[in-house]
Amino acid sequence: MAIDIDNLRDRFETLYGLDACGAVRAPGRVNLIGEHTDYNGGFVLPIAIERETLALFARREDRKVNFASRQAQERAQIDLDGPIEPGEPRWANYCKGVAAGLVRHGVPLAGADILFSSDVPLGGGLSSSAALEVAAAMALLAAAGKVGALEPRELARLCQKAEHDFTGAPCGIMDQSIAVMGQVGNALLLDCCDGQARQIPFDDPAIVVLVADTQVKHAINDGGYAARRQQCFAAATRLGVRTLRDAAATTISRAQFAGKLEGKELMRARHVVGEIDRTLKAAEALKEADYKRFGELMYASHASLRDNYEVSCEELDLIVEAATKCKGVYGARMTGGGFGGCAIILASFRRQKQIVKAIQSAFADKFGQPCPIFATHAAAGASVIA
Repeated sequence: MAIDIDNLRDRFETLYGLDACGAVRAPGRVNLIGEHTDYNGGFVLPIAIERETLALFARREDRKVNFASRQAQERAQIDLDGPIEPGEPRWANYCKGVAAGLVRHGVPLAGADILFSSDVPLGGGLSSSAALEVAAAMALLAAAGKVGALEPRELARLCQKAEHDFTGAPCGIMDQSIAVMGQVGNALLLDCCDGQARQIPFDDPAIVVLVADTQVKHAINDGGYAARRQQCFAAATRLGVRTLRDAAATTISRAQFAGKLEGKELMRARHVVGEIDRTLKAAEALKEADYKRFGELMYASHASLRDNYEVSCEELDLIVEAATKCKGVYGARMTGGGFGGCAIILASFRRQKQIVKAIQSAFADKFGQPCPIFATHAAAGASVIA
């Protein structure tokens, strides 16, 4: 359900005692394929989704910035002329990190009152954090009359650094990039090594992406994500390459045979190298509207994430398995960092109601609770809307 912006304006007036003077938005995302490849210098293929974070703002005459959210009780305040440091409430650290980055970058910010609201599921692997960061950046820039002061890649990197420094989450660059650079009717093939991006048409009205939320919450700063990053970096060192982007399947096989790569490091390397190859093949399949081939690559991606990267869970596996039995499904896989979150299904638009019903029924039979599913198409990246 879309956010009621009129209701949000009323809330802003109640909270701050004045009318909002502007509004911005930033979307969540699903990654069609290319999981855990971004911090390994590989390729990803996300789309911005039709779930987003809105931010209303009004400029202040002083140098204070107030952050509030409809999804949180606690508010936060910073002084643009003083030290900006992480603290409580934790949700506001994403915003504080962005503000600190903009100040450090030399952008002449202004004081502002900001109110956020989001319909991106929290902890669902749909980049609610990146949507918040980018919305905060857009609101701060708009309040200061500085929208466009940073190039899109520059803004994405600034938001990524904010998440690293202020929340301790070692995320890659994908989430912020698609939140900034997403285009309606396109997937973004992003080279996470050099930042080059290509828009891949994904606007066939006969196709829809279904997003199934397991409601198993995950957090990428809880240790599991960081451990896998380190295993990838260690595997690259053993292979004598800068990142796993520079390795090949034959390199891994030779290293295994020679006893140089084994255990978890071998498993992680197999996934990353295979996933980079799958992502490039999937982009070509998408350009040719070969959804059957694209779906096969999605299933292969999920199997590798489950078996080699070990980031799936029982709920995600069930959704993917149930999808394989549905007429009109091309492919399915977990999306996001894993350990819970969401699965995506590439499906026939005409068959979506039957597919949703079948997957929800299978999920309820197994786990005794519903599995929320929503449909989305490729949406636009961040923008000023009022």
